[in-house]
Order: sequence, then structure tokens, then C-alpha cells
Amino acid sequence: MEDILIVKGGTPLYGSIRVSGAKNAGLVLMVAAILAEGETILDNMPRIRDVEVMTFILNELGVRTEWKDDNSLAIYSPPGRIKTKTSYELSRMLRASNLFLGALLGREKEAAISLPGGCDIGSRPMDLHLKGVQALGAEVEIEHGYIYACTKRPRGNNVYLDFPSVGATENIIMMAVKTPGNTVIENAAKEPEIVDLANFLNSMGAKIRGAGTDVIKIEGVSELKPVRYAIIPDRIEAGTFMVAGAISKGEVLVENVIPTHIYPVIAKLQEAGAVVKETESGILVKAGDKIRPVDIKTLPYPGFPTDMQSQMMAMLCLAEGTSVIVENVFENRFQIVDELKRMGADIKVEGHTAVVKGVKKLYGTKVRATDLRAGAALILAGLVAEGETVIEEAIHIFRGYENIAQKLNHLGAQITVK
Repeated sequence: MEDILIVKGGTPLYGSIRVSGAKNAGLVLMVAAILAEGETILDNMPRIRDVEVMTFILNELGVRTEWKDDNSLAIYSPPGRIKTKTSYELSRMLRASNLFLGALLGREKEAAISLPGGCDIGSRPMDLHLKGVQALGAEVEIEHGYIYACTKRPRGNNVYLDFPSVGATENIIMMAVKTPGNTVIENAAKEPEIVDLANFLNSMGAKIRGAGTDVIKIEGVSELKPVRYAIIPDRIEAGTFMVAGAISKGEVLVENVIPTHIYPVIAKLQEAGAVVKETESGILVKAGDKIRPVDIKTLPYPGFPTDMQSQMMAMLCLAEGTSVIVENVFENRFQIVDELKRMGADIKVEGHTAVVKGVKKLYGTKVRATDLRAGAALILAGLVAEGETVIEEAIHIFRGYENIAQKLNHLGAQITVK
């Protein structure tokens, strides 16, 4: 299994790079496809490990999947009943497996969901998901690592989320679209991936209004029809490539990107001294003369994304001055700090705050990808480190980035997959 990346540092990146479909939109759309009987085709689907695992879970439930071409995935949801229990073995590999809770309750009125896995970036409790489905009439029990839920008389209801959880918002939407009556989600997550889910379901015949705001209104329907739908571009992959251009002292045109989705990243890159321009074909990032220190606070969308925090930290290790990063979303996001320090970074962590003191250079060494975004950040650090950086446990990176080594090598990087 390809599990090691070797990055040779010192080459500025030049050229254009195309962003794949959004991992976090693609995964939830794959799950939502079971709400309609027949063949749904999802275009712009990234060929990544997480998507592969999600196809295995769908197959296990009795839903057929087939790649029509490189990035078009057909999902055939059969008429009649499908299985309603997800396996522990597959669920522990994929956080998004918890999205079957809302979709299976919407379709089959019952679900048995293995408590999910994914990256170890902190506790991502299911309490808001359960609160949401219970408000719509589900009875829930948790036993032996499984959530068992069933509903005899589902009904629309008002749900207030204590925190704008993306997963909880998605689960409630998927249950509510097939639940009689009106459902209102207050303090809903506003992420672009939520908007994409709503647009997808509406194209199937759902009645959802307000996605992208903190109040989402859903009128339940009895039937949804299969469709063909193109997934939005991955804003985190776009942000990662933008940082690659800035950190490597190069000039990179990032194509297939929706600028409004990454305004906070654009703003921080500009503050750090990079030149960022929107063009007709994408976003052009040109490195500044030096990297300036900036302060970052991660927040739910439209704030600065927690999924871009590690990549910015890697860049700020080389800033002329001291930056402060406050992580407000996931408490374990700072696992990357020890790996960057092995490369010569000067970072101190206290609670949810990291103080990054810029150094003159980073040095290649052996490091470990502790999670998906940390792995991407180590590639960025490796691009500018002196010598070779060997990234172990790179499987985390392949979970969420499609052909990342090939794409960066096209810009002049020297990355080998082993």
C-alpha cells in the first residue's frame, strides 16, 4: 500500500493546477442518493480513499455503484427495502459514515449506525445528530458501539442546534426531506457543502429553502427522483494549492474554484504578503517578497476554516515575526506541531492557542501525517525544507486529496509516492 511520500524541497511552483470535486460534498451526496430509487449519477466526484470506502458501505447495504468514467460515479439505489445496518469495519475508517443515520431514517424509517471513525482531530459527538432525529420522531438507543434508531410516526418539527454542526445539519435535512410536515433547523451550519446537498435534493424533488443561512426550512415530500448532478469544487484543496504557491515562492493559477467559498483564506494570504487575484480561469497566487506574520482564529463557515489551519501554520513557520493561531473547532488539530518542530519550526501550544515564531528555514526529516490536513501541511513544509522530507502514514492524505503528488509535480514539485 502506498503509504510514504518523499518530498524534495527547494523548487518554487509555477503553472496551473485544477481542483477536484469537494470531498465533503461528494460523501454526503453519495449517502443522499439512497433517498431516490433508481440510478443517480454524480459528476466531478474525486477518486480518493474516503469515496472508495463510502462505495463499499453503499454496496454492503445493497446499493450498487459504478464509475462511468474517471470522475462520474453512478449509484443505483434499488426499489424496495435496502439493509439498514452499517458495518463497524468500514464505519471506523470513515467519519462521514454517520450520515447514513438521517438518510436511512428518511428512506427506511430505521437505521443501525456503527459509531464512526475518521481523523483523530478531536471529539465530534453525535448528540446534536440524535437530538435532531429525535425531534422528528425517531426513538434512539445506543448499545455495543451502535446507534439504533427507528421511527413509527415521523413528523416535521423545529430543531435548534446548540452548535452549527455540519454533520448534524446534513443528517436532519436528509431525514426531514422524506418526513411528513414542515421542519425548521435553526442555527444550522452554512457551509457550501450544505448548500450543495440542498441543491442536489431539490433537483430530485425535495422542498428545501434557506440553505446557506442559519435557518433552513424543509417541507417533507413522499418521493424523490434520481438525477445527474455535478459536485462543487473542493474549497480546502483549492486553499491548500494557494498556500503551496505562496510558501514555495512561486506563482500558481488554481482552476475550478469558487472564490466566495474561500474568501477567509484569500484574505489571510494577502495579509501574509502574497498577491492573490481572481481571474476568469481561477485564482492566481503569487508569492510576496517575504511572509508576514498573521493571526488566525478558526470558526464555522463563513469564518476561517479549521481544515486550512494546519496548512497556514506550515507557511507561518517561515514568517518574519510571530503569528498566533486560535483553534476554536477541533481540540486535537495541533498534533501537527510536533512534526513541524522536528523540521525546525518554533511553535508553542497552550490550550487552544499556538504561537508560531518564524524561523529562517525548515529542514527535511522523517515526519508522520497525523491526519488528513496535517499531512497536506507537511507536504507544503517539505516543498520549502532543505533536503528531503519523508512523510509516513501518508494514507491520511490520500483519503482527501486526489492525485496530490502528480498535481504538485506538474507545477515543478519533486514528490515521490512509495
